Amino acid sequence: MTAYKSKMVERIHLPSREVRDENLEAAGYNVFNLPSKDVYIDLLTDSGTGTMSAEQWAAMMLGDEAYAGSSSFENLKDAVSDVMGMEYVVPTHQGRGAENVLYGTLLEEGDVVPNNTHFDTTRAHIANAGAEAVDCPVSGAMEMQSDEPFKGNFDIEKGWDVVEEHGEDAIPVVVLTITNNSTAGQPVSMANIRAVSEFAAEIDATFVMDACRFAENAYFIQQREEDYEHHSIADIAREELSYADALVMSGKKDALVNIGGFVACRDADLFEHTRQRAILYEGFSTYGGLAGRDIEAMAQGLREAVTQEYVESRVGQVQELAGLLDDANLPVYLPAGGHAVYLDAEGFFPHIPLEEFPGQALVCELYREGGVRGVELGSFAFPGTNRPELVRLALPRRTYNREHLEHIAETVAGVYERRDSVSGLEIVSEPPMKELRHFSAELRPV
Repeated sequence: MTAYKSKMVERIHLPSREVRDENLEAAGYNVFNLPSKDVYIDLLTDSGTGTMSAEQWAAMMLGDEAYAGSSSFENLKDAVSDVMGMEYVVPTHQGRGAENVLYGTLLEEGDVVPNNTHFDTTRAHIANAGAEAVDCPVSGAMEMQSDEPFKGNFDIEKGWDVVEEHGEDAIPVVVLTITNNSTAGQPVSMANIRAVSEFAAEIDATFVMDACRFAENAYFIQQREEDYEHHSIADIAREELSYADALVMSGKKDALVNIGGFVACRDADLFEHTRQRAILYEGFSTYGGLAGRDIEAMAQGLREAVTQEYVESRVGQVQELAGLLDDANLPVYLPAGGHAVYLDAEGFFPHIPLEEFPGQALVCELYREGGVRGVELGSFAFPGTNRPELVRLALPRRTYNREHLEHIAETVAGVYERRDSVSGLEIVSEPPMKELRHFSAELRPV
């Protein structure tokens, strides 16, 4: 049952099939290049695309737009301390700004960074620092349908394999992403968080948590992990983050805002180094590239994100969409994660070879069929990583309703019905940095 009612609406438009065909061709078969006005239901990302609450809009009116010493920043510091348990905060314009500030501070040429699974911008920032990103997902993480409750976990044995291969001195940072976006949004258990913390401490590495979806992860711990059934989301969130030395946060996820992020840490020396780097790249350390009103909304959103009614409604809608697809016997990754439903593109198009990007073909066909925009998270987005061909349907927070979910399910089913007629794609042009090619590369049908 939803915990919200609408207070403002926006008209959306479904272009004709002919226009959608033309739009795809004009976009170079890359849906990042589509104008949003021509997208009927936008599931490209849940980052900054959600709906803010009345309380967040009210908080924006209190924004202190001072360049230095903003009271809005003090409110954010208090919220981060109360909700996440971190003393030091460096605001940034969004999550990748936080990654630039923190990883640019901690990493240098030749370093190696293990993670349960790196997402695209994380991998790119690590590569940009001259370091190597290594994924350590648990076995079975990419089983499309299983009962394993925490498929997002970090495989500690694989972590030790990285240490054995490269040596402790080459690993200054260990990262844990909660929930694990690149592994179908799957959660990480509290037991695994503790184990990763111990692993990082043993090799004297800084334990960084990518906390973008920390509240959703706390909900899964509450629902699935023994001994946490009667703990509040707020208490679980503080505990899971208590094991980290530092975190990067995109406020556009579980701070429920349209822009903003931050680095948070416990160590005063690390704080000072990140603060100085942020002044160079983001802005003075009490505004970080944000308006005071955006900082106020983010502080309020952090507090809302750890309420039971919000997270239940949020994760429940994702599970509802997954249920509609599963009931129609469509190839969907189960159990569903916290922020998105993931489709198995190889299950749709077994006749399309991997070098012709079946995931990207599915993304294009979803738009062609019903004006639905998703994103490929397979060989096109992550070249050379040997990942399954997944398509992510990320639900914006507090935005769509049951009728929209039904249209999405009908669209996916429509593509599946004509799956044998779909062909693959080839790249026409791409940027030099392959880790980011899916944002701007252009393709054409084979």
